[in-house]
Amino acid sequence: MTTPEFGRGSVHRLARRLTISGGESLDEIVAEEVAVALVYNGISHAVMMATPCDLEDFARGFSLTERIVEKPSEIYDIDVEPMERGIEVRLTIAAQRMAGLQERRRSLAGRTGCGLCGVDSLDAAMRPVLPSAALGTVSRQAIERAMAALPALQPINRVNGAVHAAAWAAADGALLAVREDVGRHNALDKLGGALARSGVAGPGGFVVVTSRCSYEMVQKAAALGAVAIAAVSAPTALAIETAEQAGIALAAFVREGRLTVYANIDRIVA
Repeated sequence: MTTPEFGRGSVHRLARRLTISGGESLDEIVAEEVAVALVYNGISHAVMMATPCDLEDFARGFSLTERIVEKPSEIYDIDVEPMERGIEVRLTIAAQRMAGLQERRRSLAGRTGCGLCGVDSLDAAMRPVLPSAALGTVSRQAIERAMAALPALQPINRVNGAVHAAAWAAADGALLAVREDVGRHNALDKLGGALARSGVAGPGGFVVVTSRCSYEMVQKAAALGAVAIAAVSAPTALAIETAEQAGIALAAFVREGRLTVYANIDRIVA
């Protein structure tokens, strides 16, 4: 199975730079943002605004981190199809998992919208956090090494300056996989799909992200079995609580030779 090529997330657009002395026309490279529909067994479940690359990884990772499926083998096929106003990613999943998804969808019937995709109640939104399967610790030096290496592995952001990245680092800080997207959650889902497909994630690994850290980011990192999640910007209070429950370390403001640990400090060593 091959994925059609939809570009690598950037397009050229004309712009005009205005200054006190006048203006000049520019050929600017800007980030693409496309409506991507995730369709399970013929039924559309979610439409996300995303960068149109690595969409098979995105669909696979979203399905796993949102617990639509429990394991990669329950996804039988993924096809990416361009449409007139966006892209459809069509997944074929196990009948048992589809039945669970349909039950979730029935609970949403007649509603005009929801703040979280596929969620219709506070209990569903704030579902119990599954503990990370990861054991061990990660060093401060490994986190700093991983974050320092990340910019060189962001080809889309290098040309348009507008997308986030999520990466999986080995215990020593070496980056094993990187994915980019205009949405920080999307980048992490793409990473999850890449890891599930390639199997490169080994024990003691952790996640680094070029964004702030929300509770959903922590939940997804825990679902990937990370020892820690390290962010370049601030965490939210709920992200810290979620990390404590999940048993993974949360480090933020990872920059310029420093970082701040907000949760499970014993899992990050000097």
